[in-house]
Amino acid sequence: MIAPGAPGPEVPVYVISVAAELTGLHPQTLRAYDRLGLVRPGRSGGGGRRYSWRDIELLREVAELTAAGIGLEGVRRILALENRVAALRLRVAELEEELDDRDRVPRMGRQPTRERITAPGSPQQDNLPAVRPGSPGTGAAITIWRRNIPGGPI
Repeated sequence: MIAPGAPGPEVPVYVISVAAELTGLHPQTLRAYDRLGLVRPGRSGGGGRRYSWRDIELLREVAELTAAGIGLEGVRRILALENRVAALRLRVAELEEELDDRDRVPRMGRQPTRERITAPGSPQQDNLPAVRPGSPGTGAAITIWRRNIPGGPI
């Protein structure tokens, strides 16, 4: 937990000597990782590197991976994949929230409606199959096929 008044984890405040001490890496190693693009520290007005707490954590992860025998190109690929996984998890959370919002709409005073699908010249039929509790196969998933109506929801 960050102390009140302390800079956030994204704020670049640590000079290279402090970052080296916090990570257990040599300052020259930190410069090399910067040149390779493994970490992107901020810059001070004079051009000196300033590392954030997130940068420190990233450098520790790089040190751990290289200590396990993974080359720097492998480390770069692992970090890229981890970033991709994090982005996908965020997207999944957004989509789940959107679905939750959709599911809440009927509970907010609107009565749920059952759509009807009709074919020309045939009686109206529900688009949902009749499933009674205790019926065979009630533990299985049901696929509902709907006609795509132009201008309607997909």
